[in-house]
Amino acid sequence: MERFLKGPAAGGLALLAASGAALAWANLSGSYEAALAWQAGGMSLQAWVNDGLMALFFLSVGLEIRWELTEGALATPRLAAAPGVAALGGMAVPALVYAAFNWRDPAALLGWAVPVATDIAFALAALSVLGSRVPPALRAFMAALAIIDDLLAIIVIAVFYATGLSVPALLAAAGVLAALAGLRACGTAALPPYLLAGVALWAAILFSGIHPTLAGVLVAFAVPGGETAHALQRRLHPWVTWLVLPLFGLANAGVRFQGADLAGPVGVGIMLGLVAGKPVGVFLAVRAAERLGLVHLAGISWREMFGAAALCGIGFTMSLFIGDLAFHGSAEHARAKLAVFAASVVAAAVGLLILRLALPRGQARSN
Repeated sequence: MERFLKGPAAGGLALLAASGAALAWANLSGSYEAALAWQAGGMSLQAWVNDGLMALFFLSVGLEIRWELTEGALATPRLAAAPGVAALGGMAVPALVYAAFNWRDPAALLGWAVPVATDIAFALAALSVLGSRVPPALRAFMAALAIIDDLLAIIVIAVFYATGLSVPALLAAAGVLAALAGLRACGTAALPPYLLAGVALWAAILFSGIHPTLAGVLVAFAVPGGETAHALQRRLHPWVTWLVLPLFGLANAGVRFQGADLAGPVGVGIMLGLVAGKPVGVFLAVRAAERLGLVHLAGISWREMFGAAALCGIGFTMSLFIGDLAFHGSAEHARAKLAVFAASVVAAAVGLLILRLALPRGQARSN
């Protein structure tokens, strides 16, 4: 039970339960939108969740990315090559698929990044359904791919969804980053000074025009490594798993089914981008790189690779997040959310079916 509660499956189930509650609330009561619009400190409740609490999620993701880059599955170019190539292909092809349906509409084209993301919690939770049949190499590949995918998504958010940049706020953010670097250079190991500086960094970035959740990633790379970073990750994990992500699901998953459809270019682009573009992009990128001798896959068959690529179409958290940035306040927002839900369900079902047929039955396969 302890292993389950600390694993990706439990976090995925908590997020799914909160999202289901949001769907029920939005369709059975008219109070859902009013609750999200409730103001506190000049920001709506939904903004506090998406711009504030989600900074903790990005801090956790940043710490995980940092660990993988320094000590884990991405610590050397050889280890990072295959999942890195897969992540790039898995972002480029869905973006092109979406753009093919929306290139005539500049407003709709803003959502090109919605189908490029993979949800770590849900993808790994789906993989865990197959239990010991999943080879360690495939599990490690999926985890590394999802981590790189999140890193690229963070870069996309910072570069393409910044609006109305404020030079004074950016200078203030640079000053806080310099203070963080000074703390680390002085050998400060205690977490409170870094966290206080992190709050100041979040406030500066909030007013700068860049999405404030980027502050979480910057703090993750600023805190000292080793036990300090591990201690912060351990403390963050239960809060992110059982509070931040469920609240995000509750605040963003409420789609009214009445009048919502997937018929428009936005919905079709997101659906096909996640369900078809993701697996095709991941699989072909790795296949081409392997043929060119750039990567070498050990312990993973090509059928297993395609099943894992299909699971990458589970966009959920990051896709909903980017969809809110691209379409907040527009008529396409509900359609984008519905498309993300539908595509994530289809991708999970297809990926699990392929892997169920591809993986050996009986005892776990050793690597």
